[in-house]
This record gives sequence, C-alpha cells and structure tokens, in this order.
Amino acid sequence: MKVQKIREKYISYFEGKGHVEIPSSSLVPKNDPTTLFTGSGMQQLMPYLLGEEHKKGVRLVDSQKCFRAEDIDEVGDNRHTTFFEMLGNWSLGDYFKKDQLSWIFDFITKELGIDPSRIYVTVFLGSDQDGIDRDTESVAIWKEIYKKHDIEAKDIEIGSCENGSRFGMKNGRIFYYDASKNWWSRAGAPNNMPAGEPGGPDSEIFYEFTEIKHNKAYGEYCHPNCDCGRFMEIGNSVFMQYLKNEDGTFSDLPNQNVDFGGGLERMAAAVANDPDIFNIDIFRDIIKNIEEITGVNYSGADEKTKKAFRILCDHLRAATFILGDGVKPSNLGQGYVLRRLIRRAIRFSKLSNIFEQGICSKIAESIISDYKEHYQNLGYVRKSIISELDLEEAKFIKTLESGTKEFEKIANKKSNITAGEAFNLFATHGFPLEMTKEMAEERGLNVDEKGFKKEFQKHQKVSRSDVAEKKFKGGLADDKDPKIVQYHTLAHLLLAALREVLGDHVHQKGSNITAERVRFDFSHPEKMTDEEKQKVEAWINEKLSQNLEVFVTETDPKTAKEKGAEGEFSSKYGDKITVYTVGGELGSGQEVSAEICGGPHTKNLSEIKGKFRIKKEESSSAGVRRIKGIIE
Repeated sequence: MKVQKIREKYISYFEGKGHVEIPSSSLVPKNDPTTLFTGSGMQQLMPYLLGEEHKKGVRLVDSQKCFRAEDIDEVGDNRHTTFFEMLGNWSLGDYFKKDQLSWIFDFITKELGIDPSRIYVTVFLGSDQDGIDRDTESVAIWKEIYKKHDIEAKDIEIGSCENGSRFGMKNGRIFYYDASKNWWSRAGAPNNMPAGEPGGPDSEIFYEFTEIKHNKAYGEYCHPNCDCGRFMEIGNSVFMQYLKNEDGTFSDLPNQNVDFGGGLERMAAAVANDPDIFNIDIFRDIIKNIEEITGVNYSGADEKTKKAFRILCDHLRAATFILGDGVKPSNLGQGYVLRRLIRRAIRFSKLSNIFEQGICSKIAESIISDYKEHYQNLGYVRKSIISELDLEEAKFIKTLESGTKEFEKIANKKSNITAGEAFNLFATHGFPLEMTKEMAEERGLNVDEKGFKKEFQKHQKVSRSDVAEKKFKGGLADDKDPKIVQYHTLAHLLLAALREVLGDHVHQKGSNITAERVRFDFSHPEKMTDEEKQKVEAWINEKLSQNLEVFVTETDPKTAKEKGAEGEFSSKYGDKITVYTVGGELGSGQEVSAEICGGPHTKNLSEIKGKFRIKKEESSSAGVRRIKGIIE
C-alpha cells in the first residue's frame, strides 16, 4: 500500500468519525523560539490543547510534515530519517481513551490490513512519588480490544528499558513502562513539570517484525522498546488529563484531550512487513531516480553505496520540503541545517562515486512529483527549489576540492583538529562542523568542538552587529514614510522589468528599502550588460509615465499562482494571501506586475514623482545579483 493511499485512508477514516481535516503547518514554526523546525504533530495544536477554542471544532485530523535533526548522523541505516510525516487525530475535550484506542486499532488492522497478532502496546506504569496512578483504564480497554480478536493479552510490568532487557516480555501483550517512555508533557517526566503545565500518560503501539531475531548486543532479552529492530513504534495516543499544581500535586484538567501521532512512513513499512523503511514506495521512487541518474543499481551495491543512496533519499527529501517552506541555505539557524543536509548528501555521493552534476535538483524533481498532490505548495515553488539546490551544489563543489585538500594537510599532522582549524574550514571552505567531525573520525582524530563553538559565537556577534541597523521588518525601514511606500511599489515594478528583460528565471531573493533608495536582490547567473540595465530603466519609467492604478486582491495561493503572481508560494501563507497588481486586476490580462505582498503600496503610480535610475548592479552571492536604484 502506497504512502499516499495510507494518508488518504487515515484522513478519510477519521473524517468518518466526525473529524475535520486541518492543513499541515510549515516546517518553520510560528511563535515558537524554542525550536528551529516543527518536529511533531502537536506543535501547531498546542494552544488548543491548553484550552483555546479551535475554529474548526473539537475533532481534528491531519498529516503534519516534521523534521528532526537529532538522528542525522544515524541516517544511512535502514530505519532512520530526518524528515517524516506524522498522522494525527485530536480530541479537544470530546472523546477520550475508549474511542481513541478502539478507533486506532480498528484503523490499523481493518483499513491497513495489519495482522492484530503483530501489535503490542505499552501504557503508563504510574508514579508513586507524584501521586499518579498507573493507567489501568487503558489496559482494560486494550484487553477488551484484543479479546475481540481472540488474542490473549497479559499485562506485564516492565518499568524501565533496563528491566525489559534483563527480564524480557514474559509472554505479555500489554506492557507498563515508567514516565521515561509512557508520559508526555513539554517538560518531560511529571517531576520535571512546572506548576500550571499540562501532561498525561500515553499508550504506544508497536509492530513486531517476527522474522528479525533479537540481537543480544542490545540486552539479554527483547521487549517493545528494545533497539534491536524487532519492534517498531507506529503510533502513540497521548491522554492529556492532568495539571500540575503549585504544591507539586496533580489534578484533573477540566477538558481531557487526545493527541495521537502515527509515523506515516513507519505505518507503510508495517503494512509491507519490511523493516527497511527505504523499501516503501516513496523511497523506492527516489532510489529508482538515483539509479537512472547514476547508472548504479541499488540492490546490487555494496553497503557503503547503499548508505549513500539512503542519505541522498532522506537529506534531499528533507531539503526539498525545507526549501518549500521558504528557508534558504546559509550559515545560521534553519539555513545552516539546510546547508548541512545538502552538503552531506553531496559528500556521501562523491565518496561512493555516484555523484553526477545536478543530482540534487534531479532528485528534488522526483520528490516534488510524488508529493505535490497533497503538498501543493511544492509545485508552486518548484522553480525556486530547483534553483536553490543547483546554486548550493555548484557552490559546494567549488569549495569541496580545496577544502578537502586543506583538511588533508591538517589531518596529515596526525594530531587532533584545533578550534581555529575547524573554524577556518567552516568559514573559508563552507565545511559544517559536523562534516569536519565525520572526516576526522574517519582518520581517528578528534575535533575541539567547544573551541569551535566559541569561535562560531564570535562570528555570529560580528554578523549581527553588521546587519542590525539595516534589518527592517519586511525589508522596510518605516512603512509609514510616503517615500518608502513609493520605493516599495517600485520594487514590484523592478522585478517585473527584470523578468521582462532577462527572463522568467528571475525571482526576488531579498530587498531592503529606505526613503533614499531600493536595494533589490534577484536570481541571475551573470552581470547585467549596460544595454540590459537601460532596458530595465526604460521599461519602469514608461510604466510610471502611464499613471497606472495599483489593485489589491485577496485569493488563495493556487489561484494566485495560476494567474501568474510572483512570490514565495509557501504554506506559511495559509489559505488566503494578498496580491498587489499594477495596471489591472489579477487575471485581467492588463496587469504589468502581480506579486504576493503584505503591502503597503501607492494607489497609483502617479504618486511616484521622478524617474527611476539604476545606480549600481553587482554580485550579492553565487547566482544572485543586486541592484541599488533611486528615483530622481
């Protein structure tokens, strides 16, 4: 069963139980400075789990795209990924344990056809020190469910993973684990929760790959939370039912909520009864694409080459989605993680001799094709994703050779890598610290990671101080200044003129607007000629002389894209966006510029007094040019 079909079945099943589908939120979380990326399905729902009313009701269902970098170094085996989809269903003070556990088991066994005898579950053991009882209610519900399938369901107290490894499963089907495994709150275990924090027990569902024999390297005996690979978690029902009080005790929440999260890719692996997650259809398609690009057969490859295939699959799938949500490669924050993904994928493909020029964007094309039906914004920003991947690949290939030579010089000293050496590799050659560490480990060397972080912090401080005075909200210094508003409208005309003169490959890459000038960054591979600059000036000044009207249209991203609007068609915009057009309404055929924007703008080009002139055109970064223009 294909990933797309499982997602459709899941959403349809819970819609049949009165749930309303909500869209996936962006991978870039809103109003959450504690994390770089959306790493779970509950992040966008947290305000509603805490009591805020959701406009779509009390029963919700979704498939949330997620990214977690914690396991990035493990990617390359048969089960770790950084990007994944989390299927979720939510009860905001409505149904609770009985309906939730019955429905999810019904979905897994009947809709997906998974053998009930392969399913094992875990529940919360309770905590005497916190005065919280063990979750016998869930155990009773599970026993009733298993009984309907003629499966004996003994409940066994395991407690910790150490105990599980020591004593085994004892022919159990339902297992009690402590708070480290079967309790959820934002602060972790009950004793770590501050006053006023909600939390509750959870019940996890595991699929057993009976063909896999337990590896005693992970303990004497196997159990559901063992890491040997025999069991794989495919879902978790969180029952948020407690509130921590000022005195450290717990009381019941007024509204008891359900938060279910199920890994879509893991469910697909369970349906196929295949522990290798890279054998599910979504990865098979990418692997087939890599085989066509490289001429290398995956199934017949050695383990080193298979690892490179898997890293390409995972890292470029993650990079495609992160780019789709508006992040660009950089040396800070989300951009740094994105750059690391792309460069790590390239490095491993080169190490295995399967690198081909343009491999990143070609793989992304395959990924976009497979996902754009459900995540439509990927189709809207396809050109931008492809362009960014090609730019980053070209940039890295240029520096990789010189950087590797520099690393070899350092490594040949047979001594550890100093902080200064590691930072020079980062700042000069674009090597993320993790890449230097990986290369050092291959040579049996250590890296002064603490010293590097100090150097990096110094670098960040300098970078922030350089841009602090020029960093304005939305690229505008003061959106109430009439001159700035004029230049903002002019920036739209400038983009339209550049696309007219240079071609449709031109897209905005950034802007900075003051009362004195517009600074505009755009994608273009080479320096503009004097003739091209004159044509851009003439195009803009002709439109200014026509005193064209500026129109505002509220629409949805898909319609805006179909009608030719420019902009970042990211899911961050939601269902409604604002498009500013010059010369006619959106879709009228009379508009000379159409662009997604939050405003403000002039109502008519007659408000812009004077003529436009390009004062300077220069390189901003690889594949990006910069224009500084004025009205005189």
